[in-house]
Amino acid sequence: MTTSPVILEMQHITKEFPGVKALDDVTLAVRAGTIHAICGENGAGKSTLMKVLSGVYPHGTFLGEIVLDGSPVHFGNLKASESAGVVIIHQELALIPELSITENIFLGNELTSGALIDWDEQRRRTIELMQRVGLVANPDTPIKNLGVGQQQLVEIARALSKDVRVLILDEPTSALNEEDSENLLQLMRGLRERGLTCLMISHKLNEIADVSDAVTIIRDGRTVESIEVTDEPLDEDRIIRGMVGRSLEARFPDHTPEIGETFFEVRDWTVADPEVEGRLVCKGSSFHVKRGEIVGFAGLMGAGRTELARSIFGRTYGQYLSGQIYMNGEAVSIPTVGSAIDHGLAYVPEDRKTLGLNLLDTIKDTVVSAALKKISRRTFIDEDREFAAAESYRKSMRVKAPSVREGVGKLSGGNQQKVVLAKWMFTEPELLILDEPTRGIDVGAKYEIYGLVQKLAASGRGVIVISSELPEVLGLADRIYTVCEGAITGVLDRADADQESLMRLMTTTSGTQTIDPVTDTPVTDAPITDAPTDTTTSAA
Repeated sequence: MTTSPVILEMQHITKEFPGVKALDDVTLAVRAGTIHAICGENGAGKSTLMKVLSGVYPHGTFLGEIVLDGSPVHFGNLKASESAGVVIIHQELALIPELSITENIFLGNELTSGALIDWDEQRRRTIELMQRVGLVANPDTPIKNLGVGQQQLVEIARALSKDVRVLILDEPTSALNEEDSENLLQLMRGLRERGLTCLMISHKLNEIADVSDAVTIIRDGRTVESIEVTDEPLDEDRIIRGMVGRSLEARFPDHTPEIGETFFEVRDWTVADPEVEGRLVCKGSSFHVKRGEIVGFAGLMGAGRTELARSIFGRTYGQYLSGQIYMNGEAVSIPTVGSAIDHGLAYVPEDRKTLGLNLLDTIKDTVVSAALKKISRRTFIDEDREFAAAESYRKSMRVKAPSVREGVGKLSGGNQQKVVLAKWMFTEPELLILDEPTRGIDVGAKYEIYGLVQKLAASGRGVIVISSELPEVLGLADRIYTVCEGAITGVLDRADADQESLMRLMTTTSGTQTIDPVTDTPVTDAPITDAPTDTTTSAA
């Protein structure tokens, strides 16, 4: 058990917003040189607590006391907390894409010589910081040219440039693939060995169990318990009980599929990269979905799963080259988002804040936005029907908000995800495409979303689930396609699939099979190249 001294205490923290008590007498103690995890459902108050600690919510706007190194501290803003060595990295990275790594690291904290920025010294320090976090790149590289995992390392390098003592990481691996996640966790272990204290918010219980020295569980704005991690394995079920207030005997609801006939089919779908000439993001992809079926798509980051989904949903990504979509056996043309909605397609995007929501809208406006005809009389929106529809989804999906008039920008990530899902379920789609539907979602909310997906399938609709979490695909899908480098490389029934068999197909880069969309059998073993055989654009 860790015996280092306590470096940070938060005592009886209470924070209220109009109509909502976000934090209610929360208390925790963090030991120096440890990784301390904060767990809780979406909306439990975790991010609010960290904003209180980092000065985003300044002293005087909350009740309670923050004690650092045994002395009370009063942070009036973010700059004050950073000066004391408390630095936060938010879930949504705050980097400027057009600026270089060096410029981002020292933005607002520039090194000067006289009245001028000392660019040589900043670049030298940047190289040192990059080596410290394991980032291999040119320090003059624009942020927009880096992957998400590399951008996360830039954020940590920026924190280290400020002589950080307590580093707060809000969902640090939520947008990372498995390899980048492990690299980041290994970096956190290294920082701990050098004496740095880390506070980590995460929904990934396996990661918490892997790296944490202590765990504090928060539910409904209150501290449930704090657990010191010993040499014994961390009890994930205990954490889940604390988070959701009940036991979850299974991570997925019981579900007996009733699968009918094929109603949605894609044949030989080929799409070019919109930015890189000659590169294909979808290479002759063929698949089908049956009524009542949940179909999974598994692949590594960058495999082309999202590109396939977006190109099908009204061609919102890439340059369409060839291929055909069939619904109920008839060829259909779906060249726009409007036509996709009219044909009964719905798409919940991977990036909910950029592609799924207008953060200036209310819950009410968002829920009905994709199907305004349903709550309109002639050309006017019926506000009573609009309110009733939104309120029904707020209650059924347990969105934590005082009213449907609340702005979606004020909701936690998990509740924003529920609102996006509600928006597309309100359209009553024939086919619902879910791209990383539970990213950044706590285990209790995941269970609820899984239940909603199964209920939709049970009503005779079809569902496509794209997920980077193989246990999620295996637990939810009835049939699973694998994707690698823009090509569908195989398909397995749930009974025949496991993580090993999926990973083998997900990493197939040559001899890729073309799958017959009706029989799910290989058509050819010929490799698929980046050069399309026919670049003539045909009407889908």
